[in-house]
Amino acid sequence: VCLIGPNMSTSDSTNGVSLFLRLMPTTFASVSRSYPENGVVEMSAGDVRPRARTLLCFDQLQVGDLVMVNYNLENPEERGFWYDAEISTLNAVSRTNKEIRVKILLGGLGDVIGDCKLQFLDEIYRIEKPGAPALSDEDWYCPTCKNDSSEVVKAGEKLRTSKKKSKMPSATTESQRDWGKGMACVGRTKECTIVPSNHYGPVPGVPVGTTWKFRVQVSEAGVHRPHVGGIHGRSNDGSYSLVLAGGFEDEVDRGDEFTYTGSGGRDLSGNKRIGEHSFDQTLTHMNRALALNCDAPLNDKDGAESRNWRAGKPVRVIRSSKGRRISKYAPEEGNRYDGIYKVVKYWPEIGKCGFLVWRYLLRRDDLEPAPWTTEGIERSKKLGLKVQYPPGYLEAMANKTKREATVRAYNEPQEEPQVKRLKEVESFVLSEQQRNLIQEDEPNRKLWDEALSFLSEGPVHTKPIDKSLFTLVAKMIRTLVFPACLQRSFRAEVFSCPACRHDLGKDYAMSLNKTLQLLLDQFFPGYSKGR
Repeated sequence: VCLIGPNMSTSDSTNGVSLFLRLMPTTFASVSRSYPENGVVEMSAGDVRPRARTLLCFDQLQVGDLVMVNYNLENPEERGFWYDAEISTLNAVSRTNKEIRVKILLGGLGDVIGDCKLQFLDEIYRIEKPGAPALSDEDWYCPTCKNDSSEVVKAGEKLRTSKKKSKMPSATTESQRDWGKGMACVGRTKECTIVPSNHYGPVPGVPVGTTWKFRVQVSEAGVHRPHVGGIHGRSNDGSYSLVLAGGFEDEVDRGDEFTYTGSGGRDLSGNKRIGEHSFDQTLTHMNRALALNCDAPLNDKDGAESRNWRAGKPVRVIRSSKGRRISKYAPEEGNRYDGIYKVVKYWPEIGKCGFLVWRYLLRRDDLEPAPWTTEGIERSKKLGLKVQYPPGYLEAMANKTKREATVRAYNEPQEEPQVKRLKEVESFVLSEQQRNLIQEDEPNRKLWDEALSFLSEGPVHTKPIDKSLFTLVAKMIRTLVFPACLQRSFRAEVFSCPACRHDLGKDYAMSLNKTLQLLLDQFFPGYSKGR
């Protein structure tokens, strides 16, 4: 749209509104993009109005209203042009069948076409009226760039908190809780891709007794995915893992079995992590997911007891050091993976809080020894399992106390420097069964000879796998393709190896290297279950 009229400079006006008002008596010239053959059409200021934008329903219409409708004068059943129209009749034949007839106003006083039946009843627009009178120069401002003088920080003044931040729970709470120096709210830096998020059973490469300092590390390892939640699962599938942190005072932990209390029943409004019990728990969401692991039909009223508790779905259990106040089996530091448990039974009862809670009895069903037993302690020492810290965490904590250590060094008398002793690395010892299996695995003889050279460097779990060893393990794994993967590939008519893409042919006979699979299961517990 261009303006035809005298050349007026914007310097005659103080703002855009007064400039527009001064140009109102001029003539507007418009050019249609859809119909350029019509040329330039001149219009006066009275021919310009706000764009129609409000759709009207059938219940909002009345006889005599002026609206904007779409109508085709030549073919009334097809889409046409937009006209102003006056509603003449409204007829609701049924709930879904309605009829509207209008008078099409073509422009002049006598240019009216009556008794026109509308086809597009869901495209009736209200004719917008011009806006309110223009604001004065003193009241005109841009709402997006106006500065609130009360929020301006002058020289020498303290920085003020914005209204939004001042109302946040973090600014109004009186809690003195230690939030773990930010690690309780930090996000994941990596994600476990060895197994899917809905994986049941142990995670390959994570032996019983593995301990992490923070919950986010447990999530990154894929053992328990939620950062905060105690139960991980799906209400239509089951529960995959849970954290035993002693959140309820009436929970009982006997090591090989323990009672667990479901989630819910607490008021967590205002970004709270914990809160007092204020209502009853229900067997929904994560509570229902954990109940589905029990080998019994679901009963959301009285609970159920498994017919064969070992036949239930496995649950990975992580004990937190926060549970030391109620359990002697909890670790002294961090979060420890304690193996696979099964749900024996679940039932509702009134807890010490006075509200209904759901209880679960879980019993250990894992071939790996528990980390608090003599066998488990020896196994953890053999594997070199220690508390795992995030990268750079120990260095950051050391730098924090560096100044205090420097001050103490000046005050204490100088001592003779101690001779640093080299720590002896315990070699990884293979069992007799493992040595026999390696001898039987003839197809991978060369790879095993290369792998045995790393035994003197200690357990694989305690050393970062260098490039050569990683390549070795990768080559070895490529020789073992699981039947499920290969069968799924053949069903999709893809007759190539899922690992190396070698063409196997439609009539390829599948053979399983059971010796190699058994060895990988021993070196990486849960390997075959994770595939």
